[in-house]
Amino acid sequence: MDRLTSMAVFVKAVDLGSFSATAEALDLSGPMVGKHIRFLEDRLEVRLINRTTRRQSLTDFGRAYYERCRLVLAEAEAADSLVTDQLSQPRGRLRITMPALLGRRCIAPILLGLARQYPMLELDLSFGDRIVDLVEDGYDLAIRTGSLEDKTGIMARRIARHPMLVCAAPSYLDEHGLPKHIEDLSAHHAIIYSRPGWVHSWLFPRDGAPPMEVTPVNRLRLDDLDAIADAAAAGMGLAWLPSWLIRERIKTGALVPLLPDQPAYVFDNYALWLQAPHLPLKTRLAIDAVAAELPKYMT
Repeated sequence: MDRLTSMAVFVKAVDLGSFSATAEALDLSGPMVGKHIRFLEDRLEVRLINRTTRRQSLTDFGRAYYERCRLVLAEAEAADSLVTDQLSQPRGRLRITMPALLGRRCIAPILLGLARQYPMLELDLSFGDRIVDLVEDGYDLAIRTGSLEDKTGIMARRIARHPMLVCAAPSYLDEHGLPKHIEDLSAHHAIIYSRPGWVHSWLFPRDGAPPMEVTPVNRLRLDDLDAIADAAAAGMGLAWLPSWLIRERIKTGALVPLLPDQPAYVFDNYALWLQAPHLPLKTRLAIDAVAAELPKYMT
């Protein structure tokens, strides 16, 4: 007998609780179900299931063996799916959640290109900064920025990194002077990212120590990074912003990066998905596409 087939019959028998139900589910005869179980028991030289005329129950070894068989069968199914993936195209709905601004500016163009390449792929994209639960909210994939919680059942892959830059408009620097060191920031006005009850300090890395947290003097507190960049370009103060957001403004001269001798604080960007024996082709292709293309937006 084929050992893998016998394992599948054994697992089904445990799940359904009876040989007759297993025989019906697998389109086998009752005696054939028993033969598969006995084949495993003879091979292992140990009893897996205690059987009486009225009931059946797993032995201690049978319970441990059952858990291992489930893993083996799942891995075998995943291996077979690899062939299917190679011969097929991604299809069906893919639900992805991502930060609003980063998503619109950098991630959506990559995913739209993927949809253009694979016409059977359906994209359901959600843009927002709320941290969602992949299971409860029904998402296949999430893009996150910053540190992650160690959560059971969640897989993570770093897909890009972006530095945070202190910047200002030339008109502001002409009027207020050029800060050259972190200590000089206290003499300047800043535009700060904040939400009700919370202000995001500016972070600066230090060797062998937690980053230095600085909250410059400020009278403008906004909860939208794009609006902060606009205000900084209008000469309203210094700003601490992601490189991908101000790249074009720096190219045009609307903003000037400051503190060139100070290492920039770097945020990691991650793709998150639920742990499973087999990652669907559509999800894997989306992760690979974003991982390949997103770093180009971060420079």
